[in-house]
Amino acid sequence: MGKYTKIPQDTFNGMQLDAGILLYDFNIEDAISGTGAGFTDEDFICATTGGVTAECKAEYSDLAEDVDNAPTNVKEFMHLDGWTCNLQFTSLSNDPEGIKLALGAAERDGAKVTPRRNLKQGDFGDVWWVGDKANGGFVAIHLMNALSSEGFSLKTEKAEKGQIDVTLTGYVSLAQQDVVPMEFYSVDGEDESE
Repeated sequence: MGKYTKIPQDTFNGMQLDAGILLYDFNIEDAISGTGAGFTDEDFICATTGGVTAECKAEYSDLAEDVDNAPTNVKEFMHLDGWTCNLQFTSLSNDPEGIKLALGAAERDGAKVTPRRNLKQGDFGDVWWVGDKANGGFVAIHLMNALSSEGFSLKTEKAEKGQIDVTLTGYVSLAQQDVVPMEFYSVDGEDESE
C-alpha cells in the first residue's frame, strides 16, 4: 500500500448515512442527552425523494477592488457581507401544509391554499434537517426564519409520483442581526466498545 493511500482512522465515526428527515421542530437537548428522539410524528414536514441539499454560503466584498495597484483578494481588505443559507428538497407531499410551505406567503383554509399578495412575519418558521451518523449519533441542521424563496413547482409524470421542488431560505431577524440563520450539530453516538 502506498504511503498516501490511507484514510483517517475515525472516518467511520464522521460519516452521515441516508437522506435524513425534515422537521418543523426538533428538541436538540433531548436528542443529545438520549432522553428521547427529539421529535414526534407531528413534527415531520414531508417525505422526500432525491435527498436534501443544505447550503450555507458566505458572500464577500473586496474593499480594495477599486484601489490602484492593490492585488486582487488581499485578505486584509476582504469584508464579509453576509450569508445565504438554504435547504433544498423535493417533496412527495401534496397535502395543504406542504403546498403552503412551498408557496411561502399563503393562507390555508382547510383543504384550500391561496397565495397572498403580502408577506406576514408568521410566514417565516424554523426548519430542521436531521440525519443518522454511522456511529449511532446524528447530524442536525437548524434553518432559522425559513421561507420558501423559489415558489411552488409541481412536476407529474405518467406512472410516477407528483413532486414539488422546495427551496427554503433562512433570513436574519432585526431582533438578532448578528445571528446567521443556520446552525449545525454533529453528535457522536455512544461508544459501543464500552
